[in-house]
Amino acid sequence: MRLFQAGRSYLCGIVMVAFFISPLALNTVARAAEPPHQQYLPFFEEIYSLMEAQYFFELNRSDFDRFLEVFDAQIYPGILRQRKSQDYIRWRSAAYLVDMLKQPDDKFSRFLPPKPAQEFAKEVYGKKIDLGIEGHLTEKGMLIDFIEPRSDAYEKGMRENDLIVRIADQDVLKLGEARLKEMLNPLEGTTILINFFSGQTRAPHTIEVLCREYFKQTVFLRPTGVADIYCLEIAKFNKGTPDDFSRLLGLIGPRNPKGLVLDLRDNPGGPPLAARAISSFFLPNGKALVYFEGRKRPRADLDIPVIPARFQVDWPVAVLVNKGTGSAAELFSGMLQDHKRAVVLGEQTAGQVLLKSMFDLSDGSTLALVNARGHFPDGRPFPFDGVMPDESLTVTGKSEAVNLAAKYLYMSRGLRR
Repeated sequence: MRLFQAGRSYLCGIVMVAFFISPLALNTVARAAEPPHQQYLPFFEEIYSLMEAQYFFELNRSDFDRFLEVFDAQIYPGILRQRKSQDYIRWRSAAYLVDMLKQPDDKFSRFLPPKPAQEFAKEVYGKKIDLGIEGHLTEKGMLIDFIEPRSDAYEKGMRENDLIVRIADQDVLKLGEARLKEMLNPLEGTTILINFFSGQTRAPHTIEVLCREYFKQTVFLRPTGVADIYCLEIAKFNKGTPDDFSRLLGLIGPRNPKGLVLDLRDNPGGPPLAARAISSFFLPNGKALVYFEGRKRPRADLDIPVIPARFQVDWPVAVLVNKGTGSAAELFSGMLQDHKRAVVLGEQTAGQVLLKSMFDLSDGSTLALVNARGHFPDGRPFPFDGVMPDESLTVTGKSEAVNLAAKYLYMSRGLRR
């Protein structure tokens, strides 16, 4: 009887313990039964909702559902085997999600974790953080080949052909190329002592140069090989492009030019407002330029700014384009062509006259999205197959194409002497 009672008591203890732990066990089993995407679902839904509200192209919810299936079956197990962090899993998967949702030929839209987002923003907006000095080592020191005009070094008097002999009190000849490059790219806010000789006067100078953020120079004067025909290469559009363009036009104007070549080959674009600003030098001021309209974004009109008449250019103009000419560069070349203000030479452009914006997510990451399409003032959309040149021109050399464009202007615009 005692054995029975003891056994009964023991069994009751087991039942009580089992009853006590069973909810925890059930929760563990329930979590194990959840699909892997469940813990990331709020973040994935945040991305989908933002794209659904801002992306220019229509989304398909079935693509989102298919992503969740692929995440559970392939993406999550694959990343898990690499022993990556939760942040990495979330961000890498988000990149897969955006790629699955966006249009196949959309080269801009993407997901960016916090640090890459900062670098991408600088690239898109044409910003840079360094001393703004480029050069090469010679037997006497570092000869400056190029210096950014909006850098602190330029403001303090450094110019091309100056010779740097010491950086941070170190002889540049003892540093080597790799170490020299590193010292020219210090952390933002760092001040570097530089000793150099002027390329013009040979006089010695010592300055303290601040590493800071600035807009890169994007417009450059290039030789054409044809007398009285000038060329401006616009490598990209950024906030400083109108100032660069105006400054160089000011150098060309007094030389009584007979024509101007604008080289926009491989120009990926940039802010439409920069293209709008330089359009005022060539197109009727105050008139409509272009408008952008999105799937759920209201129409936004851009007009041609009004500038003093003396700054407007009446010279014959040729614009060089190729398949690398995109976005604001296409907008600019397409408007000059549409107004019959320039002849467009080269190859068919990229077909990307689209407004692009960056949107912050809750964890500090970013979505870069195409969110509107450009239209001519009369309602015609810029074609997705790009701007068609008036004359086809296929050459590999930069200078060769510029020379041919200059000759075209010279011959076709009645400029024979």
